[in-house]
Amino acid sequence: MKRLFLLISVLSLSLLSHSQGLSETQMRKLFAAAHNIYGLYVDTVDAKKLVEDAIRGMLEHLDPHSAYSDAQETKKLNEPLQGSFDGIGIQFNMLEDTVLVIQPITKGPSERVGIMAGDRIISCNDTVLAGVKMSRDEIMRHLRGPRGSLARLGVKREGIKELLYFDVRRDKIPVNSVDAAFMVTPTIGLIRFNNFAQTTHREILEAIAKLKAQGMQSLILDLTQNGGGYLNAAAEIASEFLPEGDMIVYTEGRSIPSRSFRSTGGQAFQTGRVAVLVDEYSASAAEILSGAIQDQDRGLVIGRRTFGKGLVQWPIDMPDGSMIRLTVSRYYTPSGRCIQKPYEKGKQKEYHMDVIHRYNSGELTNADSIHFPDSLKYHTLRKGRTVYGGGGVMPDIFVPLDTMRYTKTYRQILAKSIINNQNLRYLDHNRASLKAKYPDFETFRKNYTVPASLIDGIYKEAEKQKIECPKEEREQTTSRLTQMLKALVARDLWDMSEYFSIIYEDDPIVLTAIEKLSE
Repeated sequence: MKRLFLLISVLSLSLLSHSQGLSETQMRKLFAAAHNIYGLYVDTVDAKKLVEDAIRGMLEHLDPHSAYSDAQETKKLNEPLQGSFDGIGIQFNMLEDTVLVIQPITKGPSERVGIMAGDRIISCNDTVLAGVKMSRDEIMRHLRGPRGSLARLGVKREGIKELLYFDVRRDKIPVNSVDAAFMVTPTIGLIRFNNFAQTTHREILEAIAKLKAQGMQSLILDLTQNGGGYLNAAAEIASEFLPEGDMIVYTEGRSIPSRSFRSTGGQAFQTGRVAVLVDEYSASAAEILSGAIQDQDRGLVIGRRTFGKGLVQWPIDMPDGSMIRLTVSRYYTPSGRCIQKPYEKGKQKEYHMDVIHRYNSGELTNADSIHFPDSLKYHTLRKGRTVYGGGGVMPDIFVPLDTMRYTKTYRQILAKSIINNQNLRYLDHNRASLKAKYPDFETFRKNYTVPASLIDGIYKEAEKQKIECPKEEREQTTSRLTQMLKALVARDLWDMSEYFSIIYEDDPIVLTAIEKLSE
């Protein structure tokens, strides 16, 4: 209880010293409320939860992006942005109730001791992992641990009767931002990345160098479904495309000094043509990068209007490892646009339903359904083209959402994980023969055909789970299943670049970018 009062007192003093709006009376009121609830309430009160609920309650009535996370949540949120975590170094999936190794991380601790793709992890130290219906998060808690700690893995391997045991010394495992980097034509490369983390700039430099070595002259930056991350990472990446001194983004807030981020003139890709792909899930740092490329007339933005997150959060670390992420400023693109979409304080649910509202209004399928008032008109800095503020980055070239691309049957099969489960079983029995028959990806891409038995197995499982497939949907559903299965097999034999190179063969946004860069 003393810790509770101490925390509230510290918060009170801090707020009093930094605020002109909160009086001593108001702070005493907060202290008295906590004191009396803890001391007099009819049931036992959890002091820690009382404080956390109070903090969450205050933040919920601010903007949609100010938030609180406890110590465990904070660690989970930070790992993808820090670029690493401590663990055994495998990509895995669940085959029924067993951990199936998809691939050991190259040069990681599991690969070093001989863990192979296709291995089943039955136990970790004294804990049985197979056949006990553990959640994925719980399994990860057992496999991860402090760097240097030992994980003794019991492994079942195809063709070997007895259980194998491997002592894996946990180590730092990289978390990559770049999902894929490959050539879509002999002269056009594509880089897809999923966030803006501490390591993203380095990963982008490596990907650009790799593609240049393969003959890349033009580049597609795929930011679809990229939720953002560190503002500094966006500025670093933008600097590789913009001349030194060009404005990338600037921020303005009530109490935090304004900041400007200008290009440092990196040399990775200053002259080749650029197309940036975005959609309704591209947010935050993804909007900073796409907005800078657009405003400086450095390349084309292609796709659909971005999410519209133009608020900057300041991380405030708490003594127990928890964190407050408090909105302290707004960011603006070089032309002066604030990308933040409108919101009402306290109405978080309504705010996050915006994508549904866009779909229902027709905005995602028809460019004519998008209306911006003249007051939100801005102009690019070199060519004077009209761009719009007021909520997200509106692309230069609109590509509608294809609502007929996936049938209802396909969506249901995908949602039930039937495709993934059938693929895992197929790879489990055929991995060695597939690797022997297709020694490289290009051979696989040209010659591999998804077996009819695999498709039939998916339909049989769908029927068991009472998923109906009308005759008029059958052909299109089969076509989509075939493409996805081929991509999944490629992913499990090689990596995500091979997966996306198949998935993107008929993607409307990617095809539009290829067409425009080829002109």
